[in-house]
Amino acid sequence: MSGVIPILKKPKVEQAEEGSRGGGGGEVGDEETTVEEQESALVALIEHRTHEVEHLRKRIYYYTSQLGEAEQKLEKTKTQLARLRRDARPHKISLENDGKNVKPENSSTSSLLVNGSSSRNQTQSRTELVIPAANPKVSQPLKSGGSGMRDSIRSSAQTSSSTQSDIVRKVNAEKPGRIHSDSDVVENQDKGRKRKLEQRDHKELIPMVCRSSSPHSIYCHANNHISSQHKRKLRSLALCPVNDQLFVTSALDGLVNLWQLQGNGSSASLLSSTECISPKTRRWAEDIAWHPLGDSLVATYTADKGDSQIAIIHLNKTHGKSRVTFLQDKPHIKGIVNGITFMPWGDPCFVTGGSDHAVVVWNGDAENSWKPKKLHRDLHSSAVMGIAGMQQKQIVLSAGADKRIIGFDIQAGRVEFRNQVDSKCMSVLPNPCDFNLYMVQTGTPEKQLRLFDVRLRQTEIHTFGFKQESSDSQSALINQGWSSDGWYLSSGSVDPVIHIFDIRYNGHRPSQSIRAHQKRVFKAEFHYSRPLMISISSDLQIGLHKI
Repeated sequence: MSGVIPILKKPKVEQAEEGSRGGGGGEVGDEETTVEEQESALVALIEHRTHEVEHLRKRIYYYTSQLGEAEQKLEKTKTQLARLRRDARPHKISLENDGKNVKPENSSTSSLLVNGSSSRNQTQSRTELVIPAANPKVSQPLKSGGSGMRDSIRSSAQTSSSTQSDIVRKVNAEKPGRIHSDSDVVENQDKGRKRKLEQRDHKELIPMVCRSSSPHSIYCHANNHISSQHKRKLRSLALCPVNDQLFVTSALDGLVNLWQLQGNGSSASLLSSTECISPKTRRWAEDIAWHPLGDSLVATYTADKGDSQIAIIHLNKTHGKSRVTFLQDKPHIKGIVNGITFMPWGDPCFVTGGSDHAVVVWNGDAENSWKPKKLHRDLHSSAVMGIAGMQQKQIVLSAGADKRIIGFDIQAGRVEFRNQVDSKCMSVLPNPCDFNLYMVQTGTPEKQLRLFDVRLRQTEIHTFGFKQESSDSQSALINQGWSSDGWYLSSGSVDPVIHIFDIRYNGHRPSQSIRAHQKRVFKAEFHYSRPLMISISSDLQIGLHKI
């Protein structure tokens, strides 16, 4: 928006106001003209003041985000200085233990003791720096205002950047010409396993759905695009659940690329590229998902011609083994295995849904030893397009092209609920904060996104959608994503835009649409700990959008 704001001519407004007060005797036509002029002047004044409010609001958003980044850089520099000073000291520290002085055995132990004693006093007013470098995706406290998501992301990012080991890792990653080893790419399993012990906090968001007459906008103040390094159209995008710097992309060229964010998310570097073509039909990965420990990926393929249906992609050192392992079990009987997702409960297990109408759960009892078990094959009369697991109960949601939504209770071994909608379903996605809320993508134009409360079974609580300019067809390749605070939905589009929906808004259109690429956008994913959104497009570009 231009810095110079047009101002209405005051005499015209005063003339309209004087005419409205009715000073006496003119012609009827003159009075009507005066009213019309007054009305047009007031409408113009309202437009001017509306633009002024929006301009000031965007400036507030921008400077708030700049303040957050400056605070992070300040804390980062302070920690680096403290670390430098601590490492430069002679390691001659003794501690009193049961009346005796005990000297540390080596310099690393000395460093730990310094961190545990003198640094603790310096950081007493702040959160202690005991968070591991791999940042689990844990929901942050929410605020009901429009800045809830922004504050949540900023708070999480500040906490993440305060960690000493994380800061060192980031600084090293930003050094030019640095060669990344496998140990740098993915955190070890001990750190990743901590995520399994941490439980998400349930937040009641459903009472606020569809309660606001105006949406809360997200200010996107910077866009950057990098080449995806793929030769054919992208298919999937997935963020690492335990390391907030890593994400992967897959494409029709059969490659799975591992990326690391640089700086504050303004760029990303390619760490590795793995060919994951299926052995028989030479197909690309249809869908990919991170293992909860963050050290491997699982990819789906096709059940046709006896091809392998599941592949495990190892990201750590494989000690002479192949980087890609194809599982021998083939529970799906035909067609594409459309989706894969890990369940949010207990020991790691994932679920697949296929064109053969089947939903299959895979349990692992050892490394790379996954055994399939059919949940159901006859509850859907067409392809299963989307699958997900509910957090509060072991219920697997499946959405099909037969317009059905099925909730299957694994423990009871029976259907918990059925729902029939008026259009084919293409994906299902639970809310990360409110465990009773989930979204279903359907094929109805301008009503693509439906919100449901799992407790109300067949009741739809709100509907969103967008108008497509390029095509009327609804694509199952267009995917959605939740913001970390659960208030916003992002959606790709057959148009080169990202649609953002505020679930508190009682309207049915996007709260905003961001022109982000040159061609269709397949997915736009909110980062769970950074003020960042990552997108992929058929223009072979990866978009990094600061919010």
